[in-house]
Amino acid sequence: MDKLTEKEEEVMELIWQTGPCAPKDVQAAYPCPKPHINTVATMFQSLEKKGYLSHRTSGRGYIYTPIVEKEAYGSNKLDAFINRHFGKSYMKVVSAFVREEKVTEEELAEFLKNLKKD
Repeated sequence: MDKLTEKEEEVMELIWQTGPCAPKDVQAAYPCPKPHINTVATMFQSLEKKGYLSHRTSGRGYIYTPIVEKEAYGSNKLDAFINRHFGKSYMKVVSAFVREEKVTEEELAEFLKNLKKD
């Protein structure tokens, strides 16, 4: 999965929220000041080249559809983050959460108990 720039990620987030859409739909979803429509259209083309979108003709324009699910992208990003910052160790991440009190030992025990049920 090709890495996205911050702006491409921003556009993809709006596309995931909107569903199949045209660049003008994403531009309309932006808060003010809105980017120029050409900027948004260029992002769509870049996202398509990277394999995140496909398109179909609709009238005089295109409707783009995400072909990478948000969850798959997030999982890939999480893996890269853990590999880079935690030496590929998910246990180090869990330990950090417990140490920083983001997750209590009781919550972790409950999670493991529920995991064994599945």
